[in-house]
Amino acid sequence: MSMEQMQKDMVAAMKAKDKVRKDAISNLISAVKKLAIDEGKREDIPQELVDRAVLKEVKTAKEQVDTCPADREDLRAEYQARLDIMTEYAPKMLSAEEIEEILTTKYADVIATKNKGQIMKAVMADLKGKADGKDISMVVGKLTK
Repeated sequence: MSMEQMQKDMVAAMKAKDKVRKDAISNLISAVKKLAIDEGKREDIPQELVDRAVLKEVKTAKEQVDTCPADREDLRAEYQARLDIMTEYAPKMLSAEEIEEILTTKYADVIATKNKGQIMKAVMADLKGKADGKDISMVVGKLTK
């Protein structure tokens, strides 16, 4: 999702007085801007940078939901709502089947070595931001058996 679209959605949430949605989108925009400043791309923010910042924020929100105490249902519901909103803006991730297909076609020579570390090193540069690292690791583990 583009930065402009996130800003439009935040304005819409503000007009609708939807505080949870506004806060979640605001966090995403802040994370994107901070990353853009850190990388010296303050003016014209590339889509890859937006995706990377959104994925990082989604991961943080997932960790909040996972580490929330079981007896704090109110807090868990709030974290889950934020996670759901942030997930809308995250880029679509590849499924395990799609990852396996890419690995078997593009990286067949590396997979033939059966060296998981070497395979992961070769694959991660290409699939970073397109697929979850855990899913990639799982598929590589399956292929190296």
